[in-house]
Amino acid sequence: MRIIVTGGAGFIGSHIVDALLKEGHSVAVIDNLSHGSRLNVDAGAKLYIADIRSKDIEDIFEEFKPEVLCHHAAQIKVPVSVGNPILDADINILGSINLLEACRKFGVEKVIYPASAAIFGEPKYLPIDEEHPLDMISGYGVSKHTVEHYLKVYNELYGLKYTIFRYANVYGPRQDSSGEGGVVSIFSEKFLMREQPVIFGDGNQTRDFVYVEDVAKANIQALGSLDNEIYNVCTNTEVSVNELFHLFNNLTASGLKPEYQGIREGDIRNSYMSFDKINMACGWSPEVSLEEGLKRTIEYFKGSLMTNN
Repeated sequence: MRIIVTGGAGFIGSHIVDALLKEGHSVAVIDNLSHGSRLNVDAGAKLYIADIRSKDIEDIFEEFKPEVLCHHAAQIKVPVSVGNPILDADINILGSINLLEACRKFGVEKVIYPASAAIFGEPKYLPIDEEHPLDMISGYGVSKHTVEHYLKVYNELYGLKYTIFRYANVYGPRQDSSGEGGVVSIFSEKFLMREQPVIFGDGNQTRDFVYVEDVAKANIQALGSLDNEIYNVCTNTEVSVNELFHLFNNLTASGLKPEYQGIREGDIRNSYMSFDKINMACGWSPEVSLEEGLKRTIEYFKGSLMTNN
């Protein structure tokens, strides 16, 4: 198949590109490189440096003639969405509509779209399933969820198929540890550099950590199934930040102790998600254990730090 991956030079998108190429698909990447890197893009993919809001999108679609759009480009920082909601909506909502219009105009068959667990707010029950009530507390959550509605409308009006994924906390190689980078990437660098990691709150807050290659496999599954539905992509496993810290200590033999700081405003206490629905639909389940995933991630960051030093 001919597939465009927006955000394909970024963390999750680049792993999806790798998985698609491995399956023998023709892949193009659209990325403005504001956060992604050319180095993340396999030479087997065609790279278009463009913003999803630009008029260039139609030209790219006309030239590449995609059958599927895997739309992972987004403004992902919650503080940006709070401080500049117009920019957040411009990228996440209007940028997505720009892509959907290109899909409509050039006969794309399907869109694969990751929404966000930010739409749930503080969980009402655990594990979170696809029917969990939504309680968005940031513009980012609102903008990501809004596109879910547009996908349903484009399906009703134009027959454009979609699969919506709601990812848990994705981690793995190529994740950015700066800014709002995930705790796994931050810990990876801190432990390898023998710097004291910070834990906010008491460290007993829990999250669901899913390895990026398992996320990429879910996207592969969506190419031929999972039409017009919403699915969680997660591990159904609750891991505390303290437990994560101890795993890092064991894997790196560092003997570091954490620095505990105050709870960050807006942080959710406990969260993990159920993958029963996607498992029943296509048999997907996470294959990489947290320990194995952390080993691979640490090795990646070790190589990255050696390259940069």
